Amino acid sequence: MGIVELTDLHKNYQLGKVEVPAVKGVSFSIEKGDFISIAGPSGSGKTTILNMIGLVDKPSSGEVLIEGKPTSALSDAELTRMRHQSLGFIFQSFNLIPVLNVWENIEFPLLLGQSRVSKEEKADWIDHLIDEVGLADWRMHKPNELSGGQRQRVAIARALVTRPLIVLADEPTANLDSATGEQIIELMKKINRELSTTFIFSTHDAKIVDIADHIIRLRDGLVTENYRRPESDRAGSVGGGSA
Repeated sequence: MGIVELTDLHKNYQLGKVEVPAVKGVSFSIEKGDFISIAGPSGSGKTTILNMIGLVDKPSSGEVLIEGKPTSALSDAELTRMRHQSLGFIFQSFNLIPVLNVWENIEFPLLLGQSRVSKEEKADWIDHLIDEVGLADWRMHKPNELSGGQRQRVAIARALVTRPLIVLADEPTANLDSATGEQIIELMKKINRELSTTFIFSTHDAKIVDIADHIIRLRDGLVTENYRRPESDRAGSVGGGSA
């Protein structure tokens, strides 16, 4: 069983008096350590699926299982706990808190739940993540003092600070120039390899699709392709090269 299982997933939205189907019976499995791209044109259902995996939206029918646990019957409190413990989120708009510096923005998710580590361990982990994303010289800077690429690096570190099993990224390179976008993809792939963190992307970015280990293509709420790249063909970096 995969770390995430989607089983006959449907999602309908009410538009006035009309019910509009956004996702139409989608089923697929995501393995631990996957670097998976959910790709498709606007309106294909990819962000809706990402939101259901992220437990911020509930399916109309079907099931999302995380680590084998069905989520449809969980209470709001249980969903919040699972989101906090198992999931990290990266957004195209960064969603950093303007009044907090880099270190404080990364720390913030740890303040929302019961931390199981000492202050010293927490500080060491945040410092390690800041080093990993290349922002050692910027830790005391506020978001408005950073470039778009630097802000996204902060967002990646923040997504990892709770040591989640899964990181969900919604168009993480959409607001970045192509060179910065490539650097961000490389960084996420490096973290994926080193920490075995599962990354799930909703994206239009062909470079993310090219480097993904697992590709789901959608059109009109349906899966049109479910392709797992053979180990021998997996890219080690943006632009090619086998791992």
